[in-house]
Amino acid sequence: MPPVLELRGITKAFPGVLANDHIDLTLEEGEIHALLGENGAGKTTLMNILYGLYTPDEGEVTVRGRRVEIHDPSDAIARGIGMVHQHFMLVPVLTVAENVMLGVESVKNGIFLDRADAARRIRQISAQYGLEVDPDATIKDLPVGVQQRVEIIKLLYRQADILILDEPTAVLTPQEVEELFKVVRSMVAQGKSVIFITHKLKEVMTIADRITVLRNGRVVGTTTPAQTTEGQLAAMMVGREVLLRVEKGPAHPGETVLEVEGLEVMDDRGNLAVRGVSFQVRAGEVLGVAGVQGNGQTELVQALAGLRQVSAGRVRILGADATSASPRQVLERGVAHVPEDRQQDGLILSFPVADNLVLNTYYLSPFARLGMLNQEIILTTAEKRVQEFDVRTPSVLTPVSSLSGGNQQKVIVAREFSRPIRLLIASQPTRGLDVGSIEYIHR
Repeated sequence: MPPVLELRGITKAFPGVLANDHIDLTLEEGEIHALLGENGAGKTTLMNILYGLYTPDEGEVTVRGRRVEIHDPSDAIARGIGMVHQHFMLVPVLTVAENVMLGVESVKNGIFLDRADAARRIRQISAQYGLEVDPDATIKDLPVGVQQRVEIIKLLYRQADILILDEPTAVLTPQEVEELFKVVRSMVAQGKSVIFITHKLKEVMTIADRITVLRNGRVVGTTTPAQTTEGQLAAMMVGREVLLRVEKGPAHPGETVLEVEGLEVMDDRGNLAVRGVSFQVRAGEVLGVAGVQGNGQTELVQALAGLRQVSAGRVRILGADATSASPRQVLERGVAHVPEDRQQDGLILSFPVADNLVLNTYYLSPFARLGMLNQEIILTTAEKRVQEFDVRTPSVLTPVSSLSGGNQQKVIVAREFSRPIRLLIASQPTRGLDVGSIEYIHR
């Protein structure tokens, strides 16, 4: 019996980079096949080819033994292939049912949307695969874990039986990851096949039946969890041994750098998200803030970075009041900020990598003089930072939107870590990064 899916000799080049270099990959029916690799290894490019978003330069795709041409996502969907992207493709102001039926609308009397029929089918799918979700809920009001369920339901609604999950756990809590794994196992038990793209070694060892590792656009090996270890997988990914634990000595706290007293902050809906929070951060120490997504961490970080108004309480940075400071004023006091949402708050996606690397210092010397940007120094500095932080990009003039999610995160980290700072406010700083990059950032 032929594989449910087979890729043969897939090659894809972009200006200055060979993203996929003669890649072979098979997926069996009822299998979870993990695709592992460092940032920029070519995983997402390969899946975008399979989903019809890119056209390969060479190679072929077969589905159940028959060669197919996939020119766009509608071709992929027609052949039973569906993809949940790393950054969700949902319309926030529409309901779950409206998002799910978008493009394949149910109608009655030839002209009216049949929302009731769509809701019925969604409830049926939810019950069948353990994907609990309210069809009438508005997307913007749902936690990120539930939004991901909606994306999976979209594929099942279209009767996809080959599912591509691109970094599906990147924004999930541990509890949500467990729920996702239950859903994936349920789908596989009912005949679906899954390609699971991730950086997270523990998850691969837990969920995968087979593992294929990419490095620099090539397949470097295929194995199974029983035949390998996390350390061996990490070495295959980056080409060297990787320290998978954080080594740190005892802290020697110094002066108080950040002082928060009785802080209260509202969320976007006018509800109190941060209630009377007080703490101090001293030089030479790391203060961790833990909690399930949606319990005020986002609003706390935004308030400290000057991105959200403080309702009550006080914030001091190096002894100076910063309660009502603007983002620029906060940054100029020696604060670096790695935001939770890199695309919304950390980058200007249409700008090149070089410009994104100086978003917080472009107006200062040596990048500007007498109100004029010094493009030569900006480009030279960008080249150095790209090399130092291993940002995989064809050029520093490439729009940052063209980079993988992990490399976009590296651009932010490179920008924030490459100037004198006294305080780092980092929300999920290693989100979307491979083990080698995580090791570097922890150091």
